[in-house]
Amino acid sequence: MLRVGLSGGIGSGKSTVAARLVELGAVLIDADRLAREVVEPGSPALAELVERFGPRIRTPEGALDRPALAQLVFGDEQARADLNAITHPRIGELTLERMAQAPADAIVVHDVPLLVENGYAANYHLVLIVDAPEHERVRRLEGRGLDAADARARIRAQATDEQRREAADVWLDNTGPVEELLAEVDRLWSERLVPFERGVRELRPAPRRPPLVVEPDPEWPRTARRLGARVLRAAGEAGMRIDHIGSTSVPGFPAKDVIDLQLSVRSMAEADGIADALAEAGFPPDSGCRGDNPHPVDPDPGHWVKRYHSSADPGRPVNLHLRVPGGPGWRTALLLRDWLRAEPEARADYLAVKRELSGRFAADEGVARYAEAKEPWFAAALPRARAWAERTGWTPPEL
Repeated sequence: MLRVGLSGGIGSGKSTVAARLVELGAVLIDADRLAREVVEPGSPALAELVERFGPRIRTPEGALDRPALAQLVFGDEQARADLNAITHPRIGELTLERMAQAPADAIVVHDVPLLVENGYAANYHLVLIVDAPEHERVRRLEGRGLDAADARARIRAQATDEQRREAADVWLDNTGPVEELLAEVDRLWSERLVPFERGVRELRPAPRRPPLVVEPDPEWPRTARRLGARVLRAAGEAGMRIDHIGSTSVPGFPAKDVIDLQLSVRSMAEADGIADALAEAGFPPDSGCRGDNPHPVDPDPGHWVKRYHSSADPGRPVNLHLRVPGGPGWRTALLLRDWLRAEPEARADYLAVKRELSGRFAADEGVARYAEAKEPWFAAALPRARAWAERTGWTPPEL
């Protein structure tokens, strides 16, 4: 099963995307619909709301008067917190029930208006955000009967564009004709969601891409934060720390479009114990790499052991390295990152090697051969990095 979070600001066109995904075969769970379901007449939640906010929020027929409740909670943080405390746990329980009822091979789309505001992004394999300019959203809301001032107030009470971009794996721009939006959703379904679901279900990493160095992407750090939050959630108490490592962690540095993450765990036994949870979260074990290669300066393979997972998402390559803190592999990954961040000459040297090797190898076996071809540079660079650490007093981050 693939869990997809869908959100967007009011008037963005989220419902249009949800409807198209259902047409394509998705199982939709609509948070707004569940929110209405838990406060139906006679429900315990409605009784609690009446006790908290008074009888005026109930219609003569015994139903919840939603506009009356909205007037009481809009702009009142405490009232909104009380409302959420009554309704959210029940909505959460109902959501889990509906997800459990979906087929094992389903792509479940959870339509949540406040996904970003409530910090739910790490719960999903992928988050889709639908967006449109504010003036267009106001125009759409006016068409639904809201006045412009009310529409703008509601928009500004929700998450900002920057907050949504932090959560978004996919940003769907609904500025142009609806046909363009639907075509983009169709491509997303066939090229990413369907193969991603299959990879999660079959515990199979996405096919590797040829090792090709590209220009730096300013989204890499944000992507790493988002993926790291999912890894930590899946790892639970076993996950001590997540770090963005590798070339994409060096600002402004050309690299393969692959996010490398290092998850710190107390032991390899704990790493093995969370393998299934990581796989279910979209990061299955990758048999193509069982552990680190020892460097010539420290040839003992026992010092460099790790566990290795990759992403099942064909749209976002990820290498996930599980290591025990304090080991040379763990320390070296952090040292080389920080040394490259600090030393322009080191970056220039490394980039020359990367550019020379870029595009030389095909996808099959290419990643391993690309890594092997860089080993001589790393063997020479590691003493330089260690000397820099000694000179500057560098130490690894605290756990």
